[in-house]
Amino acid sequence: MTTTSPDIGDRVRNRVMARLMPYLVLLYIVAYLDRVNVSYAALEMTADLGFSAATYGLGAGIFFVGYFLFEIPAAVMAQRQGVRRLVCRIMVTWGILAMGMGFIQNAAQFHTLRFLIGAAEAGFFPAMIVYLGQWFRAADRGKAVAVFMSAISLAMVIGGPVSGALLKVEWLGLEGWRWLFILEGLPAVVLGFSVLFYLTERPENAKWLPDDEKAWLIAELGRERLAREAAQTQKPSIALALRDPRVWLFAVAYFFGLIASNGLGYWLPTMVKSWSGFSSFTVGLIVSLPYSLGVIAKVLAGWSSDRMGERRWHTAGLQLLGGAGLAALTSVQAHFAIALICLCVAVIGLTGYTSSFWAYATSFLAGTANAAAIGLINSIGNLGSFAGPYAMGWLKEHTTGYTAGVLVLAASSVITALLVLAARPSTTRHVKVAS
Repeated sequence: MTTTSPDIGDRVRNRVMARLMPYLVLLYIVAYLDRVNVSYAALEMTADLGFSAATYGLGAGIFFVGYFLFEIPAAVMAQRQGVRRLVCRIMVTWGILAMGMGFIQNAAQFHTLRFLIGAAEAGFFPAMIVYLGQWFRAADRGKAVAVFMSAISLAMVIGGPVSGALLKVEWLGLEGWRWLFILEGLPAVVLGFSVLFYLTERPENAKWLPDDEKAWLIAELGRERLAREAAQTQKPSIALALRDPRVWLFAVAYFFGLIASNGLGYWLPTMVKSWSGFSSFTVGLIVSLPYSLGVIAKVLAGWSSDRMGERRWHTAGLQLLGGAGLAALTSVQAHFAIALICLCVAVIGLTGYTSSFWAYATSFLAGTANAAAIGLINSIGNLGSFAGPYAMGWLKEHTTGYTAGVLVLAASSVITALLVLAARPSTTRHVKVAS
């Protein structure tokens, strides 16, 4: 009779994490840099091209309209046809379009290219969540998602100094903000092709896993899939996901969560510069500070969520913390050092919640239904990424300063917390990770 080593779970988890996660994090860093580099380019671009706050806010947010339209089909395609080729196509396409941003001349070109980049990138994130679900057990998924999504904060940490430095260059008669788009778009094209050679589609294809570890992982993931399918009582399908009220609840919660996080993220460099008067490079360094703390918060929250087997309060608690930081910020803007502390608190909350949120949101459906649920939650949610930056721009033009906009972001964060608390825990429980 075959016996299983008691530590095989730890060995498999560590081997898979070491093999896949650094590469996946790198891909997402590049993806997020191409998404938010416009927030740093805005420090110079808006003046050069004569854009108003509303014009910039619309361009920052319209990315997510294209993203919304193609999210669910791409997520289902990742489940049915595989991740490698899909991600390759996505990255090469958005990289080329992102580089094209370096040649825009007017608002129409700005808005059009931002929309197309969003449409091209749609599917990358849900494909990655589907992919993590094919490699990590439910008990390990919170930490895996946390490490993967730490790329968002890492992109902001890296993007600040790099983008600030690129704004200083002027080569071949092109302004620094144009080179920012060109040079930060190029890695997506290169890495897109590398996906075909490095990424292993499923555990069954993993030549780098020893036979006993491969068999154990396949068996564990198969057992969990069967348990979720049995709990569904219906055959996994797109329609099942679209009919499930929990999916819509998570989608609306994510919508308000992204109003808060991306409404802040796309305006943060401009806000910091207006409050401090520092150079663009210094602003980039300052903005990297709260996102450095966000990396730590995200990983710790994912680890704690896995260890305790609890997702709901981890998610809601961090959103409430983010809302508190934003609310406090509105009264201390004149005192930059205190404002920076409030920003750090806000970013910790607004970035730290995502690991437990996605582990929670993907815990109750299986197969095609789960992929469709991921796509729907992310697509509806990312409409908040359109609404947040645009609302900030509109409110800045029609009110005094950033106070009204920041209060809207704070309220959105609280709404997310309340909606997550209203969600019923999944009936499929997972065991806590042993220490």
